[in-house]
Amino acid sequence: MIQITLPDGDQLHNAPIRGAEIAALLGSTIADKALAVRIDGVLRDLNALIEHDAHVEIITRDHPEALELLRHDAAHVLAEAVKELYPETQVTIGPAIENGFYYDFAREISFTPDDLVRIEERMKEIVARDEPVERELWRRGDAIRYFEAKGEHYKAEIIAGIPTTETLSIYRQGEFCDLCRGPHSPSTGKLGTAFKLLKVAGAYWRGDHRNPMLQRIYGTAWRDRAELDAYLHQLEEAEKRDHRKLGREMDLFHFQEEAPGAIFWHPKGWTLFQTLIDYMRQRQIRAGYVEINTPDIMERSLWERSGHWEKFGENMFTTEAKEEHVFALKPMNCPGGVQVYKQGIQSYRDLPQRIAEFGKVHRFEPSGALHGLMRLRAFTQDDAHIFCTEEQITEECRIVCQLILNIYRDFGFKDVRIKFSDRPQKRIGSDAIWDKSEAALKAAVEATNLAYTTNPGEGAFYGPKLEFVLRDAIGRDWQCGTLQVDLNLPERLGAFYIGADGEKHTPVMLHRALFGSLERFTGILLEHYAGKLPLWLAPVQAVIATITSDGDSYANEVAAHLTSHGLRIETDLRNEKIGYKIRAHSLAKVPVLLVVGKREAKEGTLSLRRLGREGSETLSLREAIIRLETEALRSTSLPVRLRQGDRAGDATEKVVQAAAG
Repeated sequence: MIQITLPDGDQLHNAPIRGAEIAALLGSTIADKALAVRIDGVLRDLNALIEHDAHVEIITRDHPEALELLRHDAAHVLAEAVKELYPETQVTIGPAIENGFYYDFAREISFTPDDLVRIEERMKEIVARDEPVERELWRRGDAIRYFEAKGEHYKAEIIAGIPTTETLSIYRQGEFCDLCRGPHSPSTGKLGTAFKLLKVAGAYWRGDHRNPMLQRIYGTAWRDRAELDAYLHQLEEAEKRDHRKLGREMDLFHFQEEAPGAIFWHPKGWTLFQTLIDYMRQRQIRAGYVEINTPDIMERSLWERSGHWEKFGENMFTTEAKEEHVFALKPMNCPGGVQVYKQGIQSYRDLPQRIAEFGKVHRFEPSGALHGLMRLRAFTQDDAHIFCTEEQITEECRIVCQLILNIYRDFGFKDVRIKFSDRPQKRIGSDAIWDKSEAALKAAVEATNLAYTTNPGEGAFYGPKLEFVLRDAIGRDWQCGTLQVDLNLPERLGAFYIGADGEKHTPVMLHRALFGSLERFTGILLEHYAGKLPLWLAPVQAVIATITSDGDSYANEVAAHLTSHGLRIETDLRNEKIGYKIRAHSLAKVPVLLVVGKREAKEGTLSLRRLGREGSETLSLREAIIRLETEALRSTSLPVRLRQGDRAGDATEKVVQAAAG
């Protein structure tokens, strides 16, 4: 007899038993919803035989892990449907991904939108058949011969590359067989019909541009129709908010083939970018940081000492100078920050040292992975490196966590999740150092009383990290800020401080980014606000548009005065109807439109229109200046600068008198 312990502590004593049999013992409702079984923490097929004492959990359709399982099922059903409709097609790989799944196919003829409709209908037929899904163990040679005979040369290549120590499992559903580790649901009917195929894209075999181009069919899958409809609605909203589309409409930036993965900033976009930097610079000054700048190009030997060459070498841009040294464009800022710290002898009394850098980094991303501002080859990180003692870790991490959350609130993000990521498989440093680093970071986040979830194996190669995930206006999650505890890099690069005992000690290095990539954060902001940025962030805060040329002089005077109060102002004196001007600036997402004509010039007033609102209100110039200036300054937790008396009122009278002649 074996002992089965369930999540609620109940125990079953049985002969060897399968997961499906345990589900049946727990009732028909659970049995109907059961998809898989977790045995001692490992997810297995529901049909897996349990032959030893074990902790067992039945994974039902309602379980948090069910979605990934269903999406993996959907990928296999997609491949089966394609093979039935287009037998000449070769299948390659098809994983579950965030919010959906994909499968890569090798086919000479391109898939069309009509093909996707046919494939989706066939998938529903396969679900209706409720074909059993069975796991089989095959010999390597038999598997290679089978797939070669079927014309599946890519699949045979995958099998040939699998280490001989690994078990080769094949999943069969109907006439379709696929190489897969699993697990999968017990039948195709468990998938349900809450899925949809979305698009076809190109993808190189094994992600290498030197290999053949395949066709990747993307889809999404959910537990039920309500979840699917909600996600499709989110996609519609996301399309409307696409930052690349907004970038064109707002005249912020563009991309060119001659510089893949790099941005051409236009004046308005660069103003927005610099506004973010200015904001962050002020926040960091108040938090006790000093700012540095380090070289973009450094010799390979530095990256070898830091460990980046081994970890990221294939993704680094390199060049050989005339001296025959190999140099690399920096993919990260941390080694440069250590070099600045090392200049001079540091004492324990000097710690913590908070050193910030807006550093441009360069990483080779496959061309197919590039995506506007969200995925680039050249981008700017708002990095900082805090050098401290082990005793200071908890307090410094607490300060960073509070700073990050406070900053996100300023930008309108109130729903922020924190993930704790521990040691990855590929890393530097001893287990003892990792034990100490993970314990310190976990103690620090717990000291802040902030809730967090764990993200096993996703830490940086030099230390564990916290990830700060923002949820935007339409429910999408974006990982932005990070905080890492590093006891490895300072030692590898020879950083030290003199302790109270007069001896050398290695400092702890906290890696910290608040926005993460400034370019990516800009894209997130544009999509979160659908381009309708808060007044303090908008690159053009107000446009003064004239009704007729009689208001040109007054418009220019008002623009000069508003600009002197720190507002970002443009004028529109074109010989166009005012309705045309209003539509044009609404499309460009200008927050405020100030309309002036002959009457406004005479009376010293403005007609103020807000983006996205009907109607307008008439204000005196003095009222408009005070209102806009106050609104532009009070939107963040930075201190509002002091006004000097009633300067708006005094200066306004001069403008009105000058305009009246």
